[in-house]
Amino acid sequence: MAAHSPPSSPVSIRLSELTHQVQQAIEGVFGQQTFWIIADVTNYTYKPQSNYHYFELVEKDKSSARILAKIAGRAWGNASVNITNFEHATGQKFRNDINVLIQVSVQYNPSFGLQLNLLDIDTNFTLGLFEQQRKDTLVRLVKDNPDFIQLQGNEYITRNSMLQFNKVIQRIAIISSDTSAGYLDFIHTLENNAFGYQFNLDKYFTLVQGEINAKQILARIIDVYQSAIAYDALVIIRGGGAQTDFLIFDNYELSRAIAKFPIPVITGIGHQKNETIADLMAHTSTKTPTKAAEMIIAHNRQFEEVILNIQNALLIKTYQMISHHKDRLVHINQITIHTTRNLLHEYHRSIINLSALILSNPKIIISNRRKDLSNLHGNLQSYSRMYFSNKSGYIGHFQSVVKLMSPQNILNKGFAIIKVNNKIVSNPDDIEIGTDLSIRLASTLIETTVKSKSPNDGNEFDI
Repeated sequence: MAAHSPPSSPVSIRLSELTHQVQQAIEGVFGQQTFWIIADVTNYTYKPQSNYHYFELVEKDKSSARILAKIAGRAWGNASVNITNFEHATGQKFRNDINVLIQVSVQYNPSFGLQLNLLDIDTNFTLGLFEQQRKDTLVRLVKDNPDFIQLQGNEYITRNSMLQFNKVIQRIAIISSDTSAGYLDFIHTLENNAFGYQFNLDKYFTLVQGEINAKQILARIIDVYQSAIAYDALVIIRGGGAQTDFLIFDNYELSRAIAKFPIPVITGIGHQKNETIADLMAHTSTKTPTKAAEMIIAHNRQFEEVILNIQNALLIKTYQMISHHKDRLVHINQITIHTTRNLLHEYHRSIINLSALILSNPKIIISNRRKDLSNLHGNLQSYSRMYFSNKSGYIGHFQSVVKLMSPQNILNKGFAIIKVNNKIVSNPDDIEIGTDLSIRLASTLIETTVKSKSPNDGNEFDI
């Protein structure tokens, strides 16, 4: 029986030889080439000890979210610096689920396999995505909510922006983080205002950073509405931060709620450059929480100045009326005295003439003059009664006017007399800041010191 020879072994090479050939092939094709690609980041990890970034880059089908391509990636050295610069420029952390435009080179390592080395990252691409999302949200807000959001030219007109502030803003609902430095600045500015205004502040604390927390802010807005408290304003505030920190205030549902809210909304979000969509939908937007507080104080001060101007105008008009009627009363008194003296002189002359006639023709003259005298006496009595009755009426009228305009009566009506060093002062130039004043009311004397002084033209509330 013939012997069988053993089967021969296939020709083989070591794995390292094969991977080396693959490495050479890839380097021969891609060499020193670099490519700009758009991809999503996933499975990201960072090793701070070595300053290495490890991640995967994926491309997904837009209609089905199916992964079309996936490859490992890494960054180190200058690429790590570029990632840090990207985060500072955009405010966007390099993390999972962000869409980026990056420059890469292709590398195959026998120990780690095929991967892309990140070389650079385009900040403008990411900022452009944010801006496009913002534009799409604004278009959607106008299109879906024509009843309370309209675009007129470059201005957004909302139901909230058309509301009128109350004359005084005093009861305020605040939506903010309780640890926010901006919130503390807002409270400090209100509580330490120069005019001593007091405010009723209700706090609705929540997180105000990160897109995922937009629903929490929206929930606080709903809480304010459901409280049924007649707030003068709702203030939404947070401190400063990077641009992407404000993406929460570009949220569609949050912005829509602000536009529709029935109480004036004031935003003080802490940005210095672009407005958020929430700013555009609100009644009033300010750059910082401090500016929001200053705006409220200025609004209240404007109302106080109107009241002070009315008070000053009323005092001036009252003094003018008193002076006018005093002069008129003096004039009437002089007329009364002059008229009485003339009448007495005329009747005295008539009596003298009558006496001369009596002496020249006693009987006839006496008889006639007795009749004349009797008639004259009757007429004089009647005329005097009528005259003095009329003048008594005038005098009584002006006595009533004098009593009505007497200083004590004026004081009883709620006005005041201002004295400096026990002298009545009507010229505001005689009063300076720091001057000690005595204010005389109807039954009270008040000693005070001037803390502020502002001009008044006196014409706004002419009576």
